[in-house]
Amino acid sequence: MTKRQRVLATFAMTASVVVLAGCGGGGGGGNAASEEVDFSAAPTGALNAWGFENADDVGQARLDYAAEQLSDVDIKIEATAFDAQKFTAATASGQVPDVVQMSSQFVGTYAAKDLILPLDDCLSANDVESSHWYDSVIEDVTYDDSIYAVPQFYQPPAIIVNTRLLEAAGLAPEDIDTSDHEGLVSQVASLYKESGGNPSTLGMNPDLPGLAGLWFLGNGGSIMDDEGKPTLDDPKNVETLEFLKELTDAQGGYAKVKSFIDTFDMFGAENQYVKDQVASGIYAQWYPNVLAATQANITINAVPFKDQDGNPFTVASGTAFVVPKGAKNPAAACAWALGLTSDEAWMAAGDARATTIEEDPDPNRMNTGLFTGSPTADQAIREKYVVPTGNAGFDQVINTYYEVVGEGRSFGSSAAGQEIQTELQTGVTAALNGEKSPEEALADAQQAAQRAWDQTTGN
Repeated sequence: MTKRQRVLATFAMTASVVVLAGCGGGGGGGNAASEEVDFSAAPTGALNAWGFENADDVGQARLDYAAEQLSDVDIKIEATAFDAQKFTAATASGQVPDVVQMSSQFVGTYAAKDLILPLDDCLSANDVESSHWYDSVIEDVTYDDSIYAVPQFYQPPAIIVNTRLLEAAGLAPEDIDTSDHEGLVSQVASLYKESGGNPSTLGMNPDLPGLAGLWFLGNGGSIMDDEGKPTLDDPKNVETLEFLKELTDAQGGYAKVKSFIDTFDMFGAENQYVKDQVASGIYAQWYPNVLAATQANITINAVPFKDQDGNPFTVASGTAFVVPKGAKNPAAACAWALGLTSDEAWMAAGDARATTIEEDPDPNRMNTGLFTGSPTADQAIREKYVVPTGNAGFDQVINTYYEVVGEGRSFGSSAAGQEIQTELQTGVTAALNGEKSPEEALADAQQAAQRAWDQTTGN
């Protein structure tokens, strides 16, 4: 795998977070373990951060911009992936970093455990409004009516279709319609091909169990209520999971579908669109950057994922910065996180990415934009750098992602956020494998997630 492929691959993973288990040096704000934290204090002193594992040109440009704005702060970053056990141990020992990058889905869990600080005062002290981010993005990091993290990134999923396979079957991209379950199963089955009893072409890669939550919410279900209490056994979820089993069974069954997907050269010259191994699939916004390298050998379009009413639909996701309780330099942590996610920092990142593309000898490189979690930053980067590529299919794909990004919905924020996501994946996998009925699988998942929620909330 090339360096560029490794960088792109990191977008497919959940949060990358840096952990530095050392004492933070003094500086503005004092010790956050006290009752009052002064986020308005001048950012000075040492700042210890966990985050930016394998920073690419976009990440480095933002780091450089934030460092320039905080010339009186000595910023130290340890770039390792987020480790929940290590973070919990660090908070228990009192040896916490000043700022940590984690998945937005985990923020509610640590807020409920009183391990991270609410950041409403951080935002107000720096004249930043929550409207700087998409509503769905900020809802992901809001717990008990307080904002507990500074969001970054939001790559919405959409459906990339293989137009040559659809045309050969007499279908158009809009025939891949997730709001019409019966019709979708029929279309997917007509596109499916097998060889020797195993899949050779999938009608659709539904990305399961990873995007099960997208399917649930899109069909009117939920994975938690407004208080964060798990709702995995919602009847609409059961209905959706029954449909998803039907969808995978129409393509040889989940085990064969998963095994086939595992063979894809997803980041390579022989990817699934080059080899016609998929007629359609749900992929996040970063993936067209990968496919661009093989644009001469693929024909693609994109259609939005649609909810039960036929409206474009997507879900928020991404990483965020939190300030642990007990941080030695919360004022600098706040200023740094906001600096990294400011429109100016994102434009610096856009400039860096444009330069990288211009200097890349690969003629297939194209600018698909940056999806930052901030509508103003997204639009500014699009207006300056996203120009016609010369490939009508890719231009349509890029436009589709820009069209759906504002349609996002939050999964919600919960004291059992981590456990809900884990049990969701476990339950869906059990049902798709036929180990349990969809109703039984989600009932068991709900019971386990409920126990976690009860333990965390004290119910």
